[in-house]
Amino acid sequence: MWEVIMRLRDRVAIITGAASGIGAATARLFSQEGALVLAVDLPGRGLFAMHDEDPRITCLEKSVADHDAAAVLTDAALRLGGGLDIVMNNAGVANNALAESMPVEDWDRAMAVNLRAPFLICQAAIPWLKRSKAGRIINVASVMAEGTGFGLAAYCASKAGVAGLTRTLALELGKFGITANYLLPGAIRTGMTQPLWEAQPQIAD
Repeated sequence: MWEVIMRLRDRVAIITGAASGIGAATARLFSQEGALVLAVDLPGRGLFAMHDEDPRITCLEKSVADHDAAAVLTDAALRLGGGLDIVMNNAGVANNALAESMPVEDWDRAMAVNLRAPFLICQAAIPWLKRSKAGRIINVASVMAEGTGFGLAAYCASKAGVAGLTRTLALELGKFGITANYLLPGAIRTGMTQPLWEAQPQIAD
């Protein structure tokens, strides 16, 4: 009989945007690999329904844009296993408005969720990641960090910021054995991108 190899046995991970899409799939995979996962998402997104039956996943309904989110998430993760090994900033928002007419509130929200929150969560987590044998930071950016499109000024700017933030974290934290990497997903069919698929059904072909 094959022995199950649990590569993340008893590692503690924070994953934001974990109610659906990339975040939900990653939370399940980390759990299967033995991690203790703090899955975070907004209230009303089906977070508990997605993960309630998995004893290795603890759900926390919280907006990452809240002023106390970084401290709350870090404290909750520490209660799972006494340490923190992995941070995955996956939560994100997108809007579509031309720069000329975009309400500043839309710009601020994109920056708060997509860029400010990952920075603050990483900042709160770093002291604990330094204590880990293998601290890991995974920030989800987007292919639009290196591209653009009409109406995507806030989204593209915030995701480009995620890339720059992560490269700097990698530079600063490498000497502590902490790796920091960012992902550039393309158009994955998730709840956030569903309007795109509905508006342009040809991209599904």
